Amino acid sequence: MSLNLVTLLYLVASVCFIQALKGLSHPTTSIRGNLFGMSGMAIAAVTTGALIWKLAGTPLGLGWVLLGLVVGGGYGAWRAKTVEMTKMPELVAFFHSMIGLAAVFIAIAAVAEPSALEHGLAKGEAIPTGNRLELFLGAAIGAITFSGSVIAFGKLSGTYKFRLFKGAPVQFAGQHMVNLVLGLAMLGCGVAFIATESPVAFGVMVALSFVLGVLIIIPIGGADMPVVVSMLNSYSGWAAAGIGFSLNNPMLIIAGSLVGSSGAILSYIMCKAMNRSFFSVILGGFGAEPGTAAAGAAEARPVKSGSADDAAFILGNAESVIIVPGYGLAVARAQHAVKELAAKLTHKGISVKYAIHPVAGRMPGHMNVLLAEAEVPYDQVFEMDEINGEFGQADVAIILGANDVVNPAALTKGSPIYGMPILEAYKAKTVIVNKRSMAAGYAGLDNELFYMDKTMMVFGDAKKVVEDMLKAVE
Repeated sequence: MSLNLVTLLYLVASVCFIQALKGLSHPTTSIRGNLFGMSGMAIAAVTTGALIWKLAGTPLGLGWVLLGLVVGGGYGAWRAKTVEMTKMPELVAFFHSMIGLAAVFIAIAAVAEPSALEHGLAKGEAIPTGNRLELFLGAAIGAITFSGSVIAFGKLSGTYKFRLFKGAPVQFAGQHMVNLVLGLAMLGCGVAFIATESPVAFGVMVALSFVLGVLIIIPIGGADMPVVVSMLNSYSGWAAAGIGFSLNNPMLIIAGSLVGSSGAILSYIMCKAMNRSFFSVILGGFGAEPGTAAAGAAEARPVKSGSADDAAFILGNAESVIIVPGYGLAVARAQHAVKELAAKLTHKGISVKYAIHPVAGRMPGHMNVLLAEAEVPYDQVFEMDEINGEFGQADVAIILGANDVVNPAALTKGSPIYGMPILEAYKAKTVIVNKRSMAAGYAGLDNELFYMDKTMMVFGDAKKVVEDMLKAVE
């Protein structure tokens, strides 16, 4: 395979990736976007394998590549096929960590064997200064991405007892100063490596980057984890791009830049929606402030509770209903039942809309994907900015498994989630909340909405409750 053909195929793959991002920007074109993305990656993988065969000239080199493709591709296909919707955020964090770790391993291999850089280096010849800078950036960002993604994985899972994997922020005195010192030390070691090509400086830099990745993520509370997933997505892209420059691989540079820039844009959009500072997110300093850690168990207070039949009666006599889906809906896999309930209400002449918070669930777009899986009509689904003005005129707001995204505590100074825009469900004439219990949400806060006079709690599994409502609606 000629280098001209390799360049052409890489260009075709790059166009496919661009079309994939364009397609994924809207639910109606997302399937086409996925097909473009898969096609581009297939072209890039096959082309790279052929290029390695040409450069290596031995079956052994190509054999290792094929083994990696089979093992990695097979595992990825299996995980994608078997993963539950509720575990999707953890899977995304896991994949980000693997991209970061791959960047670190490639950088280590390049430092250990510079002739592998494809720049015509002879055995023992020094790595060019520009390549050292690229290796430093790729390894540092990759290491931060890996360790940060591991912590994000634990926080998103919520099943581990290890303190760093708990949803509540982990904070200590002088935390920001420690991060600053470690960050400067990491940069210092990176500069030393660039200047002297010292493997010791490189090793210390990588080790400090791993530690810094942990310290950047642990002070971030569970309610902000969707933004962290987006941020780590951007980090993984820049790590790949940095290594692409070192390997002189234009495909890796383009793909990494696309992922890095799109992840950064998504992080900015989500920060704006959550009233967070974009630069604070990048630096990992936007967790709860010291002294504002989330409260523990919800306070025992009386609430008004009812049955699914009671809720069905209220819904059946309404003129407008807004449904707020949350993580509990995903856990119960109740999206299909909700669609049927909405269809029945619509058939009765009742206006039904879905309200989506930017960080509902545990990753960006979690609820959108959930509703798309149930084939909910796109024209019924509205983002927070589009729907918030309608809650005041809605007869019923029915909240299914959501908590923090409708918590009026965001309006109270001193609250760990103060300033975070919420879905204004508390303005509806009647509020129906379905939860398994009165347990606090992911941010660990009690929710005043549950104690309002106009709120009725319906306890139980979301799928069963919605199915009972569906049967009871006249």
